[in-house]
Amino acid sequence: AGGHTTEILRLLSCLSESYSPRHYVFADSDKMSEAKIRSFEQKRAETFPKSQFTLHRIPRSREVRQSWISSVVTTLYSILYSLPLTNKLKPDLILCNGPGTCVPVCISALLLGLLGIKRSIIVYVESICRVETLSLSGKILYYFSDYFIVQWPHLKEKYPKSVYLGRIV
Repeated sequence: AGGHTTEILRLLSCLSESYSPRHYVFADSDKMSEAKIRSFEQKRAETFPKSQFTLHRIPRSREVRQSWISSVVTTLYSILYSLPLTNKLKPDLILCNGPGTCVPVCISALLLGLLGIKRSIIVYVESICRVETLSLSGKILYYFSDYFIVQWPHLKEKYPKSVYLGRIV
């Protein structure tokens, strides 16, 4: 929870004022992200006082060391929980970087696009710590994201659809 949040906030610090409102979605069992996000947004408000954000919690799709079989059930539950939220927010852009929570949100957005309700652009940024292989979220979203960004040239070689931009966090 903490590492992915830190990385995504570093990416967001480079975005202009036009990326507002921002909606942060994180797992209901995540105890660290809310404080990090609020601190980041407080500092951001000093530069962009009209900037807006909201926080949303969803059920975690997969806990660390959770069995694969039970994670299918919890992921489906998380997707069902995410659908109304994604439908309500109708995001133009989903920027995500690896926690399991991003998979249900992205799948929900894909379903809304398939139903003709709202098409969202999905940008997935693989974590800087993924040097040799993709994370489980990356392995899933590699096939569904509009842009899949890796931070190591070796991953670009292994995953040709990816975009290598060097180290961005």
